[in-house]
Amino acid sequence: MNKGKLIIFSAPSGSGKTTIVHRLMQIFDCLEFSISATSRAPRGQEVDGKDYYFLTNEEFDSRVAADCFVEWEEVYQGTKYGTLKSEMERIWAKNHTILFDVDVKGGVNLKSIFGENALAVFVMPPSVEELRRRLVGRGTDSAEMIERRVAKAEEEIAYADKFDRVVVNDSLEDAVEECRRMVTDFLAV
Repeated sequence: MNKGKLIIFSAPSGSGKTTIVHRLMQIFDCLEFSISATSRAPRGQEVDGKDYYFLTNEEFDSRVAADCFVEWEEVYQGTKYGTLKSEMERIWAKNHTILFDVDVKGGVNLKSIFGENALAVFVMPPSVEELRRRLVGRGTDSAEMIERRVAKAEEEIAYADKFDRVVVNDSLEDAVEECRRMVTDFLAV
């Protein structure tokens, strides 16, 4: 696989990584979002081929068996996420830098595969309590799902030291600016 540069953002759900990723894409024309595949159903206004490639469990497993993924994980029981090789090749063919918004294990896997060609950034919530408040405020998940996400976040925070950089998202504007500087430095090398 052609190995261009890639930038990985991972964080517990509700930490603000997706907002940061979207802001960076507005700042840098050379960044292109890698659309992950998932076996879960769309939430809210999510669109197939834009937010995710939504696959059935059978389709997902078939692509795993055919070695179509760079990496994949069963993030929640029965819910898989992964990075398709074809998606990375599509972006690199345009001479763009791939921008990932992936779960923590996927971020660690991508960093281990791509090494110095990858900048891995962990977005840390200011606290677990603030994370819970943000998840409730989104209004997209049931109370049970929010508690599952908070419990998972506590596990995921333990992975922060496996990333190149950790950004605490206490102030969105400050976090975006810190990430902008990191990306500028990484692309200049």
